[in-house]
Amino acid sequence: MKSLVKILIISALIANFALASQVDELMKQGNDAYKNGNYKDAVTNYEKLVHQGYEGVSLFYNLGNAYYKDGKLGYAILNYEKALRLSPNDDDIQHNLAIANAKTVDKIDTLPKFFVFQIWESLLSFFSIKGWTYLVYSLFILILIAAGIYFFAKGPGIQRYSFFGGLAILFLFIMSVIILTININRDQNVKQGVIIVQSVSAKLGPDVNNNDAFVIHEGLEVRIEDRVDNWVKIRLNDGKVGWLPDDDIAQI
Repeated sequence: MKSLVKILIISALIANFALASQVDELMKQGNDAYKNGNYKDAVTNYEKLVHQGYEGVSLFYNLGNAYYKDGKLGYAILNYEKALRLSPNDDDIQHNLAIANAKTVDKIDTLPKFFVFQIWESLLSFFSIKGWTYLVYSLFILILIAAGIYFFAKGPGIQRYSFFGGLAILFLFIMSVIILTININRDQNVKQGVIIVQSVSAKLGPDVNNNDAFVIHEGLEVRIEDRVDNWVKIRLNDGKVGWLPDDDIAQI
């Protein structure tokens, strides 16, 4: 029995090592192709990793760069946005995304927000979901440490500092949990997409025979609100609503 367990463990380790080597090799091939100006080959290698279920800041960032160099503006913005969700404060991603967005045809005026809501939105996006999760765990551990110091400390001064310090940490913990919950809910229920074709006429309803509502172009980011068969209901930042074939849009 012990021998069987050892064999299974060794087999799993070998399989994981082989898989990691394959990932590294595809990334290397993609990076080499990009350096040599073979952007289509770079996209092919990076996309193989995406199709295998891999996610990562470097992967999406490199893929966005390769698509941008290959002239696929919509796919470039799509992958920059995916990278930005994993690392919201990355300057390189923000810079390249801004350059790509500057080349889009459509300049949709966003409905104005009250400055308090703007501050709140900035706070929500300060960390990724993973980042807020780590912060919640860290604060919870600090609360336990503060509680332990309070109950086991011998001096009243130390107890007082640990008590008020624990209250401050508890407040930050509660706020972080609220923000994490909101971000998780948004990630599950609020879907964003990017137009990946050069231009498309949005329809008033989910049917090709419906009248056109408006025309939009590659790279525009929109909110996805509903799906009916192979049609997607979108909302622009200025509030306009229309329907597109799902092949014309990719979800972030």
